[in-house]
Amino acid sequence: MRLANDINLGYCTNIHRGETWEETFQGLSRYTDEVRKCVSSDRPYGVGLRLSSSAALQVSSSSEEKIQFQKWLETTNSYLFTINGFPYGTFHGSRVKEQVYVPDWRTSERLDYTNLLFDLLAEMAPEGEEISVSTLPGSFKEFITEEGESQDLAVMRKNLIACSDHIERLREKTGRDIHLGLEPEPLGYFETSSETVSFFDRVCEGMSSEEKERFLRNIGVNYDTCHLALEYEEPAGAISNLVNAGIRISKVHLSSALRLKPTDEAVERLSKFDDEVYLHQVIVSNGSEITHRFRDLPDAVEWYDENRMNAGEEWRVHFHIPIHSRPESCFSDTRDHITGLLSLLSEKPGICRHFEMETYTWEVLPEDLRSTDVVEQLVAEYDWCLGEFRRFGLA
Repeated sequence: MRLANDINLGYCTNIHRGETWEETFQGLSRYTDEVRKCVSSDRPYGVGLRLSSSAALQVSSSSEEKIQFQKWLETTNSYLFTINGFPYGTFHGSRVKEQVYVPDWRTSERLDYTNLLFDLLAEMAPEGEEISVSTLPGSFKEFITEEGESQDLAVMRKNLIACSDHIERLREKTGRDIHLGLEPEPLGYFETSSETVSFFDRVCEGMSSEEKERFLRNIGVNYDTCHLALEYEEPAGAISNLVNAGIRISKVHLSSALRLKPTDEAVERLSKFDDEVYLHQVIVSNGSEITHRFRDLPDAVEWYDENRMNAGEEWRVHFHIPIHSRPESCFSDTRDHITGLLSLLSEKPGICRHFEMETYTWEVLPEDLRSTDVVEQLVAEYDWCLGEFRRFGLA
């Protein structure tokens, strides 16, 4: 939906299963339209779409599927403005973990997929609508070796420049503002705001001022509030680091992480959040110092069993929890990063115009954190978000 200052707000449909176009469209018809009726029945409704590679290929090659989708958008008074292009393949129901990074930006498959998403958006979003795609932070840290990093970076650079060139051609053809957002996250090739700045500096090295200006107009950052909070960053510092480096904030993912003080009770309860589908990185701090990083929940729980007396002051866990409600008593959350960011943007609302709620963990949430059904949860998240946007004069 459109808010003040040309802001668009939606929720990411990666919360629903949808590896084929049929499954994707079923989710839109069954869930997204029900959410729309509850939160935006009297005005145009913005859709934050997730399309797998196979679904994107299917809909792009079928005029029948395109017409079906366009009719649905018209009938429901909905419009496209962004696509989550991070998960390329299967994202629900089976092991995803580090495979969510495959293929990465070292491959032509990732480039072709991302360009296809832009082509679909340019064709199906309203004329003149600003459009964005979000994607992974280059690669997964564990995929990159010290010996091969220089070559890997060179290939990522080449592919990202090729994507920027594709965006530029679409800009000239359509007159739209079009941009890609690379999404820092724990264990990504870059995960903090400083690592993100370093990555962009290396990619832009050797460019002329004109080439760099064009690249940074087309390629920016998808700022996930869960991910930056996990790194113990504050919005003012993180945004300042990015903006001062000339990096565009392409889109903001509104999401919240689990937060806890490591006690026997809390860690025992935390172990119940483990699942076989997603990685749940854990970052441990003592005051202002990050002391340990764990690849997944079981690693952190096992370490705690051997280090109870020196397990840090706080743990933050990469598990997207509903943003509208507080978790149970032995946990907290990182919603303060969302409100801190909105407070900052209220003073500089032009920094970003695309916002997307992203609590994709519906299927693996412990039952006591789940709403009665997914539509109810999404409506509650909209209510909370819109309340915060209004509080900061952004709606």
